[in-house]
Amino acid sequence: MEIQGSGFSAGLGAIQSGQRMIQKAAGEIASNTVAGTEGQQPADLTSILLALQAGKIQAEAGSQVAKATDQMIGSLIDTFA
Repeated sequence: MEIQGSGFSAGLGAIQSGQRMIQKAAGEIASNTVAGTEGQQPADLTSILLALQAGKIQAEAGSQVAKATDQMIGSLIDTFA
C-alpha cells in the first residue's frame, strides 16, 4: 500500500531538510576552526549555532510528524480490520 502526498512524506522531507541544515552548519564550524589564518574574517559563530539548532528542531519536528502519521495509519488499519 503506497500513500502519496501523506504526512509521512512531509515528515521525511522535514527530517532530510533538517539534516542538510545540520550538515551545512557543521561544515561551516569545521571550516572556520581549520581556517583560522590572518586576513580571514571569522564567521559569526552565533548564527551558525542557531542554524545548527534550527536544523535539529526541524528534524525532530519531522520525526514527530512521521510518527503521528504512522500511528494514525495504524489506527485506521485496526479500525477497518
